[in-house]
Parts: sequence; C-alpha cells; structure tokens
Amino acid sequence: MQATPVRLADGRELIYYDESPGTARAGTDSRQLAAFSATSTVRRDPLLDQWVIVAGHRQERTHLPSAGECPLCPSREDHLTEIPATDYQVVVFENRFPALAGPEAPVVTPSHDLFVEAPGSGRCEVICFTSEHDSSFASLTPSRARLVLEVWADRTRELSARQGVAQVFCFENRGPEIGVTEPHPHGQIYAYPFVTPRTRRMIEVASRYRQETGRRLVNDLMAAERDGPRVVARTEHWTAFVPFAARWPYEVHIYPRQIVPDLPSLTDRERDDFASLYLDLLGRFDRLFDQPAPYVSAWHQAPVNEARDLLSLHLELFTSRRAVGKLKYLAGSESAMDVFVGDIVPEDAAVRLRGLG
Repeated sequence: MQATPVRLADGRELIYYDESPGTARAGTDSRQLAAFSATSTVRRDPLLDQWVIVAGHRQERTHLPSAGECPLCPSREDHLTEIPATDYQVVVFENRFPALAGPEAPVVTPSHDLFVEAPGSGRCEVICFTSEHDSSFASLTPSRARLVLEVWADRTRELSARQGVAQVFCFENRGPEIGVTEPHPHGQIYAYPFVTPRTRRMIEVASRYRQETGRRLVNDLMAAERDGPRVVARTEHWTAFVPFAARWPYEVHIYPRQIVPDLPSLTDRERDDFASLYLDLLGRFDRLFDQPAPYVSAWHQAPVNEARDLLSLHLELFTSRRAVGKLKYLAGSESAMDVFVGDIVPEDAAVRLRGLG
C-alpha cells in the first residue's frame, strides 16, 4: 500500500491510498477556501456520566447534493471537489464539518462538578471507498476491499498515537433511511478524546465477568457462538453470527477467531480473509429485500490505553429495514429507555441470511 499525503486549500490533510507503490498523485486544490477553523466542545451528562459532543457549525454541512455537485467525486475542470485528483482508489481527508475539532489536549478526566465542558479535541475523517459515485462497498473487488481494511488499520494506528485520543472508531452509514446526507460511497473515522459509552459499558461487563469467573468473556462468547444456530458464515479466520440478543431486524457480528484488540493487530492472512467474507455479507443484506440495504457498519476496537486484554476487535453490521417498505424506528422504548424491542427472532434472521449466500 502507498500513502500520499497532501494539503487542501484550507490547510486540512488529505491522504491518497493506492494498492501499488509508485502511483503518481499530482494535483493542487485550487479552490478559494478560508483557513480551516472549526471548533466543538464536549459536555458531560451529570446523570449518566456520559459525554455529549456539541458542534453547532455542522448545521451548514452538505446535504444530499446532486451527482454533478458531489464533493467526494474526483475534481474536474468545471467542478472542484474535496479531492483535487482526477481519479483515486481510496482517499482519507479531514472532515470539513467535523463533530470533533479543537486543539490536541489530554484525555478528559472525571469530575464531581455538575456541569463539565471541555474542548472537542480529537479528529473526524472521511474515507472514500471508490471514486465511482454510483457504486457501493458491496461492489468493490476483494483487493479494493482489502485496501480499505489496510486504510482503516493505518488510520487507527496513526490516530491512536495522537495526544488526547482515547478511542478510534471506523464506521460506514449507508442509505438515506439511515440519515446519510452524501450518497457517494464513503465512511468516517472518529478519534474520540474519551472512551465512548458503549465501550465503557462493555469494559464494565467484561471486568465483572473476569472477577466472577476468572475467564475472558469474549473467549467464552466465541466458544458458545462458533458452531451455534445463529452462525451466518465462517471462514478460516472469522466467524459471522446474529447475536443472541440482537437489537436490529437483521444484525450480524463478525469476530476474528484469534482475539485481538484492534485493526492494526490483524495478520495479513486475517485481512485477506476478511475482505471476501465482508463483501459476501453485504451482498446478502442487499438480497434480503432485493434492494440496497440501509445499514450501519461499525468497527468496535479496544480503547488506546485500557482494557486491551478484555475486549476484542469486531465488526457490527445491521440494517434498519425489517420488511419491504418498513423500517425499524427508535421510538419511545429504544430512544428514551435504551430498551430495544426485537422485530425478528435472531435464529430466524440467521436462517434467512444463511440462505442468501
């Protein structure tokens, strides 16, 4: 893999990633942009002890542009975009409308004050999977999907080394039903200045399990699921299964058989194996209702400096579509009480997904 960093007109960083070394990446961002200066803050919810990001400048972000005005397509003479080159394979750049933006600072520490606010230090990046506007991740070749995995690992490594970063999150939102405001195939990478609430809860549960049993929870979970009724697909290095207590109509968790804390820890053989499995699963999701599936694909990694012997890297893939023309909405119980109501029995979902291979 070759990485070629450049600077955009407003000073933000952009990195071209190519499968083969020696690829020339020329092109200067000739747009007239003011210097990048977005800032945000984080505020602690005193009742839940959870951080909330406040980023008022994001109200001005791009919203469902036409294909001819897409900011993620390669630049052309009559339309200059976020990517100066006339073509690319995979590209990563600092988000122009980031949720997290501010000076590098130490990780925020707990406080007994009721109202705690801190700079929204961290970083938000956009990753474009392909230069083809009307494509999708599921349409990538295995080698291109493998390149995206390499980029996720590289960005995790680089961002984890930054001062004040506590956790790195790579994810893709796909489809207007999910709330995507830019249809070009892309994902995002967040470098948080705190450990996210979901991960903090997993740490607490895994710690308690170890204290009570002397064992690692994720090892026992994988041993129980590996040959169970909810397995959707298996490869030499990965197992994909519908979780026992699935929250979404169709939800699949993908774990490496060798437990590792994060993406950079994967071996070359594990990376090769993942690419083909992931493309297969995305294809199954699209075949569920014979139309592109709205989905969230989220990498869960251990925090940078804690619980790395407790948690396991894994990918959670889920769709909000429960039937043709029907979506699952997070209404009263889910939104207000965080109690999900499953629309489809997990074992039934696994049977259906297995049949779509």
